[in-house]
Amino acid sequence: MFRQNKTSAARGFTNSSQLGRSQNLEYPTRLNFYNTPPLCEVNIEEFETFALDRLQVLKAVETAYIRNRPEEEVKQILNEISKKCLPLSHSTAAATTPFDQERRKDHISHFILRLAFCRSEELRNWFLRQECALFKLRFSTESIQDKSRFLEAAGLQLKMLTPEDKRLFQKELYQASAHILNFESEPFFEVDFEKVPDLIQRRQVYVRKGKAYVPMSDQAALVVNEFKNHLSQALEATAKALPRMDEDERLLPVLTNLSKQYNGREYTAQGISGQITSADVDNLTQHFPLCMKHLNAKLKEDGHLKHGGRMQYGLFLKGIGLSLEEALHYWRTSFYKMSDDQFQKGYAYNIRHNYGMEGRRTDYTPYSCMKIITGNSPSSGDHHGCPFRHFSPENLRHACYSSGATDHEVNEILELVRANHFQVACTRYFELTHKKVTIASKIDTIIHPNQYFDQSYDASLVANGKEPRTTRSWKQAVKQEKTEAM
Repeated sequence: MFRQNKTSAARGFTNSSQLGRSQNLEYPTRLNFYNTPPLCEVNIEEFETFALDRLQVLKAVETAYIRNRPEEEVKQILNEISKKCLPLSHSTAAATTPFDQERRKDHISHFILRLAFCRSEELRNWFLRQECALFKLRFSTESIQDKSRFLEAAGLQLKMLTPEDKRLFQKELYQASAHILNFESEPFFEVDFEKVPDLIQRRQVYVRKGKAYVPMSDQAALVVNEFKNHLSQALEATAKALPRMDEDERLLPVLTNLSKQYNGREYTAQGISGQITSADVDNLTQHFPLCMKHLNAKLKEDGHLKHGGRMQYGLFLKGIGLSLEEALHYWRTSFYKMSDDQFQKGYAYNIRHNYGMEGRRTDYTPYSCMKIITGNSPSSGDHHGCPFRHFSPENLRHACYSSGATDHEVNEILELVRANHFQVACTRYFELTHKKVTIASKIDTIIHPNQYFDQSYDASLVANGKEPRTTRSWKQAVKQEKTEAM
């Protein structure tokens, strides 16, 4: 996999006329069952970029469904994120469209993530769900001609129900397919019943003697189930083969970090351009995410934080604009139960180290949500971590009520937490504590504590008739966190 194929450069990457164009392409359609691993050469930069871009698409689709967005809105969200990260043009697009380049990236990025997410059952299940959702959305927006071309190429032989059999089972078919608008003209397929478990569960197909009769309008469910079965088996096979694979050692850290980065991106904190002083911190807690509000409160209450809390909170404060000098002053005044000598000997070095002034002089970045969620869980006396991941239900309920949430809103957040959607729960918390903002604008899913701060701070500027700061930028989390771990 991912080795040079001397014929690959000669095949495709050229556009012909609209007529017959697909026959001249290496990838004839947008749809892909990903049966064959890529045999082309991929450099390390493409490897990382392709994987992170696809992760952003999968995460956007997942978040849209978790938040119960209407199907048409989900399609719009997919269209927007695909244009930015993983463009995949329809065959009817302009002749100058780089079809093969787009489809090559789609093909390669799928297999990179398959390598990264095959390593555990949890990772395989997550990847399988998101890839199936992505495939279903793409299939639903494909033209009839391209669907037919894809099904033929994929070898999906669908037996059509004859008009005679349709008349014979007309009553049963009609009762099972009441959702169809034009029953008389609707074609039906005959397939093995185990191929359409979703339709059977919803009682939308007629089953007889081990066969299910699927209307043409529900064709997507049949094809998606085939895709799901194929990918599930492929992930299992990849997991078994992975230990024997002779992959470049440079790729192993990338694959490992990819599987930890469901969000696939890191937030570059905007901060307030070094304008924050130690005296400003308490006034800015109104813009802190719940995890940082909790750490701030415990620091004031106890006059101390253990190492995990100091790292998480200290790097967050660095990200919002607290300089090294002000950070030393802030932590010294916060540790009010100890002497200057104790502080200088036990804590000042670590603070300077976080700012890149000691040791290897690495300029450490604030922790992302995923790093906090998947990091060491807090033990007795610890206060680091993610409240939505690590708080008890009662403690989280109390924290939400203290922020002004209603019973309905608290239950909604707890439901998201029970489903392990911790970042979506945090986003919902942001929305309920910034109701004026969310009415007028669309809030991105929270993936970083400093993103939460920046969005909240900008909202306060807008509320006071001021212009928000410049748009934040995104950078690759895998590359950044890999550098810091070296």
